[in-house]
Amino acid sequence: MRHTAELDKDRTFAAKLGDRGLFPHLAPLVYVNHAGISPPSRPVRLAMIALLDDYAARGAAAFPAWFAQRARLREKLGRLIGAAADDIALVQSTTRGLTDIALCFPWRPRDRVIVFEGEFPANVTPWQRAAAMFDLEVVFLPLGGFADGSGSGLARLEDELRRGARLVAVSAVQFQTGLRMPLAAIGALCRAHGAELCVDAVQAVGATPVDVEAAGVDYLACGGHKWLMGLEGTGFLYIRRERLPALRPAVAGWLSHEDGVSFLLQGPGKLRYDRPIRQRADFVEGGNLNAAGFAGLEAAVDLILQIGVERIHEHANRFLDPLEEALRERGWESLRAADPSLRGCALGVRPPGGASVVELHRELTQLGIACAIPDGVLRFSPHWPNALDEWEQVLLSTDEALSRVRKG
Repeated sequence: MRHTAELDKDRTFAAKLGDRGLFPHLAPLVYVNHAGISPPSRPVRLAMIALLDDYAARGAAAFPAWFAQRARLREKLGRLIGAAADDIALVQSTTRGLTDIALCFPWRPRDRVIVFEGEFPANVTPWQRAAAMFDLEVVFLPLGGFADGSGSGLARLEDELRRGARLVAVSAVQFQTGLRMPLAAIGALCRAHGAELCVDAVQAVGATPVDVEAAGVDYLACGGHKWLMGLEGTGFLYIRRERLPALRPAVAGWLSHEDGVSFLLQGPGKLRYDRPIRQRADFVEGGNLNAAGFAGLEAAVDLILQIGVERIHEHANRFLDPLEEALRERGWESLRAADPSLRGCALGVRPPGGASVVELHRELTQLGIACAIPDGVLRFSPHWPNALDEWEQVLLSTDEALSRVRKG
């Protein structure tokens, strides 16, 4: 009997907006938790099985083909953010990428790092640990003044930059509210005041447009299991080429060297410990990678590139617009930015009457609505497979869930 992956290995899969046909195993009635963890599509699953089958059949002889696959993946990830393949490294998560920068950055004692209150901890903890190791100061700024169009958030950031800072760390999209941060304006302020910009892009890349050149981003880290629709344990790190010479290779491993594997392939006398560390972003790839996960990630990225991130962003917001309006009419508080240019692809809301979001989430799960409750905010996050009329089911189920919670 032939394996499913073997039967489908030459098949091209087509992604269509609003069609979840490539997710035959997906159980919830409506899946709107892509800001949490995306379910793997059939192409993702088959790509991973194909890698496993190849290694099962050929062992080490399979390595060159999948090494080349990861080179293709870097190029495709670069396309998603306007970067070259050589500026992309594959890492296991957003946290890993941010930690690599925090450990390798050329800090000086008493340098200041600016972060924001309300950020996901992955974009705070690495800077706190770097502060403890390198005698830095971490400065927290509120997120207020970014979503309301007042400009006060940028003004507050500029005031702090005038006091001196080496680096600003910010998320491209905030995880609770879906607020799309004005990266280009932040990047311009950083350049004007001699600071570098590091972006946690896990809530953006794959569904919200990001352009590292246009925004002047110096470093960007992104996990693969949310809007990229791959699996946990995959991600990537972008490093602006001009920043590489100053970085200290504190996280380098045996695969970070130039010609690091030559002693395994070219006969005797090649084993050395003095080979230079690569002057490319992938110097952080110090050891073996999650080969199966990255095979799956390429399949997921291929689907996103087929559709286009701009179209996905528009589609998700067309889903959320009527849902937000209907929930507001029912007394829910929306945390979504009024300005469409400041929106990612998630809607965060708070229920009327102080209803428990934990209980609401439990009821919604039972009703077949997959969503999330980050820090007490009920969050709906659709992606390209969600049909536009599914918002009506989300609304009906939310009404029912609230009714059940109120009845106790």
